[in-house]
Amino acid sequence: MKNNIDCIKTPEDIDWAYFWSKKLTEKEDRNKDWNKAAPHFAKSARRDEYHTKLLEQLNITKEDTVLDLGCGEGSITIPLAKMAKSVTGLDSSYKMLEILNDKCKKEKITNVTTIKKDLNELNPEELGNYDIVIASRSLNSIVDIKKVINAINKIATKYVYITLFGPNNWKLEKEFYEKIGKPFNEFPAHNYFFNILINMNIYPNVINLDIGQSREYSSIKEASESGKWRREVLNDEELKKFEEYINEIMTKNPKTGKYSNPYDKADWVLFWWKK
Repeated sequence: MKNNIDCIKTPEDIDWAYFWSKKLTEKEDRNKDWNKAAPHFAKSARRDEYHTKLLEQLNITKEDTVLDLGCGEGSITIPLAKMAKSVTGLDSSYKMLEILNDKCKKEKITNVTTIKKDLNELNPEELGNYDIVIASRSLNSIVDIKKVINAINKIATKYVYITLFGPNNWKLEKEFYEKIGKPFNEFPAHNYFFNILINMNIYPNVINLDIGQSREYSSIKEASESGKWRREVLNDEELKKFEEYINEIMTKNPKTGKYSNPYDKADWVLFWWKK
């Protein structure tokens, strides 16, 4: 494969994995302190229908073993445990795993085990095989994506399910950055991932998880503190403009008292394939 765009003569010359990693390398805010985010993540993670929409698509039986990559605090892991024989949740954040283990204890769930490991360090020989591997919203910031896909494909024996950002996930963020004259570096688009899989001779099914529901917040403050905005990368002046922007775009529902914006909705694409 040729990495110089001037050398591209046909679509087959495009090294999609190279352009994926290049785009991520240019995105300085791609990583997040998940230990710091952990205590508030569960609440923000369940503001829409994502979990329900994803679980509806999974072909899992009571005989299946599942590996949940980037499991976080267990918003997918725990429902999976009720569907499968056993689930292993793997995450790099010790704080997320603490919360997941506490939830399992409280709910008397005994078929979940956890592993603290960075997704970049997946080792099929070490982890062994699982019937199903799920990476729910956890691969967007992986630079060496082919290495991780190869590992996932070796570990899974029946199905692989992966969700990534869809094309409409960042509408408000892009609007705000344009408003303050700051470049907005996006994550690689989902079509990069599709073409990477094709180049690896993996032919996935692709489904847009139709999440029609906008996120709702109990207050403007709660909306502004949503993890999706990455406030930590804004300076004091930008934060002031951000607070003004949030106040402008959020509308209060007089019946529910909740605040929302029709463009503040998740957009996720599911890639899955049978082994």
